[in-house]
Amino acid sequence: MTDTGFRRISVLGGGAWGTALALVAARAGREVRLWARDADTVRALTDDNANPRYLPGLRLDPPLHATADLDAALAGADAVLLVTPAQTTRVMAESLASRISPGTPVILCAKGIERDTGLLLGDVLAEAAPGVVPAVLSGPSFAGDVARGLPTAVTIAAEDGDIADRLSAALASPQFRPYAATDLTGVQIGGALKNVLAIACGAVAGKEWGASALAALTARGFAELTRLGLALGAKPETLGGLSGLGDLVLTCGSAQSRNFAFGQRLGEGASVASLMAEGHKLAEGVHSATVAGTLAARHGVELPICRAVSAVLENRLSIDDALTDLMTRPLKRET
Repeated sequence: MTDTGFRRISVLGGGAWGTALALVAARAGREVRLWARDADTVRALTDDNANPRYLPGLRLDPPLHATADLDAALAGADAVLLVTPAQTTRVMAESLASRISPGTPVILCAKGIERDTGLLLGDVLAEAAPGVVPAVLSGPSFAGDVARGLPTAVTIAAEDGDIADRLSAALASPQFRPYAATDLTGVQIGGALKNVLAIACGAVAGKEWGASALAALTARGFAELTRLGLALGAKPETLGGLSGLGDLVLTCGSAQSRNFAFGQRLGEGASVASLMAEGHKLAEGVHSATVAGTLAARHGVELPICRAVSAVLENRLSIDDALTDLMTRPLKRET
């Protein structure tokens, strides 16, 4: 085990991604404490080495130590992986701020933009827990693949490159390869916008418009992601890397993605209300679509795909009209 100074890792969030990342840390030789809100999930993790609600059919190896006690989960943490939904980031940050030592890295593992403020999650964390060191983990990764130990590469970003390097080393294994970066903005924008764009691509798949249309929409989606990222100060190489283009390609082409699956059901005729009903899996892109449009307007950036997704989700435009409008936009030079 590489000595990075991050021996004890706390993982907050007992869903599929939180469980998968707890396994990543444990396989890297770290001492892991996994916090989950749901008592049944804690019991299954502790007694059965399983998480049947979120990772059905998978026996966890190595076993994980889980708890519903936040104080116990965070005690002595050298680093924290925050793996709760994006819109809970502020509340969770406020809860952990007084429970960990100043200067502790908190790695944001959800992908989104705060709906009420339009802030990236790193800025939310800095406001709500000013003593911590914000970091971000993002990239092309499905929880099930990671939990099964399939090869995966991601980006871990922190403003301090040394911290990013050490966090990457702390979680690295032959199956899980984190690459360090210092561009927090670029990594976050890639993760947030690809969820919105995946809803549009899923709708194209649901309409059975074919692989050519799907490829075109993905490419134009990457152009939108790049425009907004650059306007916010992201580096082009970040947007074209694992957390940008890599994550976009994965999410916009597979029904394993909750956002793609959400869009696919829309394309097949399901209503927004039915897909938002209790019991359905969370699609973070639903919350990010409108606020992405607000950010774009603030910076003078055109995001027609994100704007169309927002209009559909707010019932201002039918899915048929939205897709037709996107595919029949005025002809112009590509660059």
